[in-house]
Parts: sequence; C-alpha cells; structure tokens
Amino acid sequence: MGFRKKNKSPPVLSHEFVIQNHADMVSCVAMVVLLGLMFEVTAKFAIMFITVQYNVTQSPDTDAEDKPEPVNLYKYGAKDIATVFFYLLIAIILHALIQEYVLDKINRRLHLSKTKHSKFNESGQLASFYLFSFVWGVSILTNEEFVTNPTFLWEGYPHIHMAFQVKFFYICQIAYWFHALPELYFQKVRKEDIPRQLYYICLYIFHITGAYVLNLHRLGLVLLVPHYLVELLFHASRLFYFSDENKQKGFTLWALLFVITRLLTLTVSVLTFGFGLSRTDNQGFSLADGNFNVLTVRMTCLSAICLTQAWMMWKFINFQLKKWREQSQIQASKKKTVSPKSRPSKKDSRGGSVNGVMKPDDKTSPRARKSKAS
Repeated sequence: MGFRKKNKSPPVLSHEFVIQNHADMVSCVAMVVLLGLMFEVTAKFAIMFITVQYNVTQSPDTDAEDKPEPVNLYKYGAKDIATVFFYLLIAIILHALIQEYVLDKINRRLHLSKTKHSKFNESGQLASFYLFSFVWGVSILTNEEFVTNPTFLWEGYPHIHMAFQVKFFYICQIAYWFHALPELYFQKVRKEDIPRQLYYICLYIFHITGAYVLNLHRLGLVLLVPHYLVELLFHASRLFYFSDENKQKGFTLWALLFVITRLLTLTVSVLTFGFGLSRTDNQGFSLADGNFNVLTVRMTCLSAICLTQAWMMWKFINFQLKKWREQSQIQASKKKTVSPKSRPSKKDSRGGSVNGVMKPDDKTSPRARKSKAS
C-alpha cells in the first residue's frame, strides 16, 4: 500500500514496488492534471478531467415579470470518460488512505487470521463507500422529489438533462467501481476471492453505466439508494462480527431488508418498463435525441434487472442454507457429546462387582458364613 513505512525497498518497477507505492504514483498523476490548470495552454484540457462537462442553460418559459434565474443542467458525452478517469485516480488515493490510517490500525488490534483480514478490509472499504453514497443519494432524492411523485420516473422521457448533483453522483459511482478492478491487484486479493468480487464489480459497472447512457438515471438512482442501504447494513454487521463473534443480530435485520429490497426493485422496474414507458407518447429509437423507448430496449433492461435480482436471491438462499446447516451440525454435535458426570461408573456397570468378584448385598463375608455352619 502507499503511504506506508517500508523497511526494505523492493526493486524499482517490480510488482512489489508498484503495489507498495501505487498510491504515491497515482497521486503524482493527479497532481500533474491539477498543475495543468495553472497554464493557459493546458487549462482547457485539464478542466475536461476535473469539472463536469456538457453544461446546458435553460430559461423557464414564463411570462411573469419576475422571471426565475436560468437553470444549469448537464448532458452526457464522450468527454465524461476523462472525468471518470480523474475521479478513478481520486478513488484509488482515498482507498489507500482509508486502508492505511483506519483499517490497518484496527486490524493490528484485532489480530485476525488471513481470511478474516481480507474480508475485514473488503467490508471496511465497501461500508465507507455505501454510507457516503447512501447519504448523498438520499439528499438528491429529497431535493429532486423523485419519491413523492412515482410518475416522475417515466414522464418526459428521454431525460437527457440532469442536475449537477445527479451527474456528478453518476460520475463518481462509475469511477469508483472501475477503480475496484485495479484494486484487486493492488490489494493482493486471494485467487479464490477474485471471481466473487469480479461478479459484483462488473454488475455494478454494467447497471450504473447502462442507466446513465440510456437516460434512465432517475430509475437508477431510486433503485441504488435502498440497495446501498442493505449492503451497508451487511458489511457493517460483518465488521461487528469480526470484532465480536457474538454480535450477529445485524445479519437478521439484513436478511429481512434484503428480501424487501429485491421485491421493491422488481416492482419499480416492472412499473417503469412495463406500464410507464410503454404508455408514453414519445416512442422510438434515436441516438441523437437520446431516446431508447422501444420494446426491445425496455425488455432487455427489464430482463437484465430481473436476472440480476434472481441471481442475488439464489446466492442469498444458498448462504442462508449453508448457515443453517452449520448451526444444525453444531447443535447435533453438542447433543452427542455426553458430559463425564452422566457416564456410568465401572462399579455400577458390573452389577456391584469389585475387581471381577461379585459382592453380595449383605455385608457378611464368606468366612463368617462358614464359621457359623461349623
């Protein structure tokens, strides 16, 4: 990791050197982009990386004397790739800072195993991101009034114009999930964990980028916020579990909200693609106008969402069944083990014999009986 004190410096440009100093290298690249703002020749190129592009100013159509101020809205375009790249660099730097100054210090106190250490780092990074994105998304939904008017999801489609907060939110989301790909190398993720992480990283990139390009950013934002809340609860519960294995109540709440969120996602998606967009007046396909309201695109989007939700539910059911089997095995092993106090003694098991010789019930010895008979 970057920002660490190293006892031995590996060879320059070796794999270990890049892994240890990747945050410093990325910081230098970001600094070069920022320095470009200082010179007039390079300023117009540096701005393309730092600021949000494709600004559109709209004046409200009102005949009143006191006209409101013009509204600044944004569209998407090819220059957004440069902006995503710059904030991808920022995400790598922030990732290294959280790892070095927060997670590594906690790991030293907990003394976790290698497997738990890797999962703790993953949950710590994702919990921080989900918390930030959830708070940011809720503030956008509150300001844009997406929740109070459900028809706002499809009325006026295509929604080619976005507010600054909405566009910047999507730029940061795409940049973060693209940054997670090189982090698999920088963090030395175990080979058995790479496929699992690649699955959800690619799913995030596919769905968020698709909502951004197809002008479905309103629907995407409404679906992302509750999903991030559920994921935040899961990773926070896992962090508490690693600190104390008795703290498992958070997983029960997560399981309940997980199922509710999947049903909510399916309901909103079917309502938007099956009823809302299919009944709007603006039907057709046009790349220039950003209109993708045709049956093929609607069914493809709805199928992608349904398949993703089904896959997530399948993984969830398997996880719960595996957990239930482990608990049942533990309880069965506890019942089979008999405590030492409940085991029969050697004396009782042989019917009152001592060293193989039967002991009579009365306390008279054989010698005493023989003397009386004589």
